[in-house]
Order: sequence, then structure tokens, then C-alpha cells
Amino acid sequence: MHSRRRWFGDELTLALILPLGLAIGWEAAVSFGLAEGRLMPPPSRIASALHELTVYGDLWRHVWATLWRVLVGFALGAVAGIILGALSGASGLLRNLLDPTLQALRSVPSIAWVPLFILWFGIFETSKIVLIAVGVFFPVYLGVAQGILSVDRKLVEVGRAFRLSRLAMARRILLPAILPETLTALRSGLGLGFMFVVAAEFMGASEGLGYLLVDGQQMGMTDQIVAAIIAFALLGKAADWLLVSLTSPLIRWQDTVRERL
Repeated sequence: MHSRRRWFGDELTLALILPLGLAIGWEAAVSFGLAEGRLMPPPSRIASALHELTVYGDLWRHVWATLWRVLVGFALGAVAGIILGALSGASGLLRNLLDPTLQALRSVPSIAWVPLFILWFGIFETSKIVLIAVGVFFPVYLGVAQGILSVDRKLVEVGRAFRLSRLAMARRILLPAILPETLTALRSGLGLGFMFVVAAEFMGASEGLGYLLVDGQQMGMTDQIVAAIIAFALLGKAADWLLVSLTSPLIRWQDTVRERL
């Protein structure tokens, strides 16, 4: 246990070297007059903006609004992506029916859906959550479908040799084989969910980190904009860490060189 904590501490220290080094360097450049710091404020001003937002600006309310939208949109998009990805990967007929259309829709930029979703669902929460779900859906769909299509043929032949039923084949062979790709696809989908929530919160939101970005732009407050970006980064990293922590026991059986990413 002690060695594990020490390893975690060393890893955390290495992870902080780059951002802390950049922050200290930029603070020093502004302090010594080497940079103006108007368009890109120094870390001291950003920290002050974060403190003011926390104390006076209901930062946690905005964080919770964004997190709730991402979690609901992620759940809906992930479930739809897993179901359709499994159907497309397992059935050639369904793949030929679904995949061309879905691949074409995947190329549509997120912002292009905004006016249509506003007309369909209004400017309130439904349109925002649906937009996030769309962003999550495509990487999960691709990961699951490709995972099934890339299952080693020898594994399937072993299952047939033991005369496993289709259900037993899926549970004992296909599911373990595609699980690593599926979990990676879920991480990609979660990352896109945080990207899509920005576009979603541009749709008339009155709270959320995306709202803080728009408010900072309109008021010319670059320190608030950067503070909101940092909050996005920290929230996204925390959500990704939680997803990896919850799902890592499912693939603990893998004999890989690196246990963690």
C-alpha cells in the first residue's frame, strides 16, 4: 500500500511539472514586462477570477449544470451507440443498412445540429442533452462495431468447436474480446461530450461553464474565459479518471505492458 501511494505521488508530481512550469513562466514574463498579459492573463489573475466565481459567481452551480448535462447526454449516447454498434457489427445485413447513413451523419459538424434541435426541442434542456448525446454516440458506435468486426476468427472457431449457443458465444467470447475497445470508445465519447456541451450551452443557456465563456466574451473578461476553460479541463479530467477507475476492474485480466494510461 505504501509503495502504491508513493508511485501515485510520483506520477502526480510528473503530471504537474508541465502545467506548473508554463504557469510560472508566463507569470514571470508578465511580471517582468516581457509580455502584456491583456489577451492572455497571468495565472494570478486567473486564480483571482476563479476565487471570485467561487465566492460570488456561483461557480459550483455552473459546474453542476454542465456536469449534469454531460452525464445525461453521455448515458443516452453511450446506450444508443452500444446497441446500434453491436447490431451493426454482428449482422452484415444491418451493417449495410445502418452504417452508410451513420457514417454520413458522423461528418456533420456539431454546430450544424443546433438550429434544427432548437426547432425540434426548443432552447431548454432537451435540445442541449440531445446534442451532447449525438456527440457521444458516434465514437461509441464505431468502437463497438469495429471491436466486434476485429474479433479473432480463431476465438469464434473455438466457441463453435465447443458448440456454444449464440448467447453463450456472445457472453463468453465476444464480450471479453470487445470490452477493451468498448471502454476506449466510451472514454472518447465522454471527451466529445464535454466538447459538445460547449455548443449546447451556447443555445441560450443561463448557467453552465459554456455560459461563463459567452459571458466573459461579451464583457471582455479574458480572465473569466480562461478560468472557465481551466474548470472544463479539470472537470473533464476528473470525469475521465472516474470512468477509468470504475471500468478498469473489467479488463484486469489483460496481460499488457502498461496497466494504466
